[in-house]
Amino acid sequence: MNLSIVIPLLNEEESLKELHHWIAQVMQSNGFLYEILFIDDGSTDQSWDVIQQLSQEDANVKGIRFLKNFGKSQALHAGFARAKGEVVITMDADLQDNPEEIPELYRMVTEEGYELVSGWKKKRYDPVLGKNLPSKLFNFAARKTSKVKLHDFNCGLKAYKNEVIKTIEVTGEMHRYIPVLAKSAGFDKIGEKVVQHQARKYGKTKFGMERFVRGFLDLITISFLSRFGKRPMHFFGAWGAIMLFVGFCFALYLGIDKLFINPGGRLITDRPQFYIALTAMIIGSQFFVAGFLGELILRTKKSGSNYIIKEVLNAEE
Repeated sequence: MNLSIVIPLLNEEESLKELHHWIAQVMQSNGFLYEILFIDDGSTDQSWDVIQQLSQEDANVKGIRFLKNFGKSQALHAGFARAKGEVVITMDADLQDNPEEIPELYRMVTEEGYELVSGWKKKRYDPVLGKNLPSKLFNFAARKTSKVKLHDFNCGLKAYKNEVIKTIEVTGEMHRYIPVLAKSAGFDKIGEKVVQHQARKYGKTKFGMERFVRGFLDLITISFLSRFGKRPMHFFGAWGAIMLFVGFCFALYLGIDKLFINPGGRLITDRPQFYIALTAMIIGSQFFVAGFLGELILRTKKSGSNYIIKEVLNAEE
């Protein structure tokens, strides 16, 4: 199979038939062997009924349904687990991603050797203050923090070699940082392609301004995990050693001062340096404990899924 097209969605019943028809036209005109995986992330409209109908009409269509809304990352994770294509394409279901871009994305992966190609919506049809400006600020911060040179981390239209999506694990809300996760896993051949962005035709966006706040918090998380996720003691141990050293220096100063310089002076407990030394030593000890716990958790962690799948259409068990 050449292509697996993974499409997470939430309440997009109006656009699904049109999107399927558009993708099928592109696939057939290029002679691709393909599958379309619609991941219904707990829709409350008739999206699942549409997916069932499309699955009955077209054997290339497969559907996965969640009992409730778990988020885009979990939807992508479920789709990645079932994708069989040599190249895996992700795109949104709102018709803002253009399926005509797929053949070139496929070529860049199969012929130019890229392991991941991310779309770049250079010209956007979104509100300037509502999405454009916050998105630019978010992408700037992501580039500087992650050192991955992409202009648009959050573009839904991406292409992956199959081994990439089978290696990384997308959890929480880390779908924004899949290129960072891929690079951390050793996949360095990451490219970018300017893609056409289209105005939303049906419904309204499911994401508000809060996604940018969560995005920056996730950026801090992924930056930490990419550097210290496999060696937490290197981070916590270093800070613990610094704090213990600071506390020890203050305690040594207080001891020397009390014993040899000013033995008749104030009590040690009446001096602010005593509380600085005590606080620094306590914090340093806590850092070391956190490092040890991190190492223990890392060695005993078992992979698992935190979402529930209700129905799978045209998919092998």
